[in-house]
Amino acid sequence: QVQLVESGGGSVQAAGSLRLSCVVSGYTDRTYRNNCMVWFRQVPGKERGAVAGISTTTGSTYYADSVKGRFTISQDISKNTVYLQMKSLKPEDTAMYYCAVKRVPYCSLSYLAAPSTFGNWGQGTQVTVSS
Repeated sequence: QVQLVESGGGSVQAAGSLRLSCVVSGYTDRTYRNNCMVWFRQVPGKERGAVAGISTTTGSTYYADSVKGRFTISQDISKNTVYLQMKSLKPEDTAMYYCAVKRVPYCSLSYLAAPSTFGNWGQGTQVTVSS
């Protein structure tokens, strides 16, 4: 059974940085490589939206326009872990951040736009940015 566990959230002031981690268990090293891993975020009353995604096979990355140049998604295959490095944080980045996995060979922007198609989710980690 696939499980995802996020960590690294917290409270920071604007312009600060945080690094989120998502450890994926239930995959072998080989099967980890055939997934689309995405960080989503959600604030109360709004729909969950994609922040960044990575194809675990190729390492190709995708970003929402609102975070380009500030956030970096990466992976450590040896640890089955996906990271989200967040810099120059803004109050509008405040949200619950979730990682999710979709069993496809490659990510695409269409996948990132459809969070309901992701079958496995972590419990979330809260990020709060104060001005």
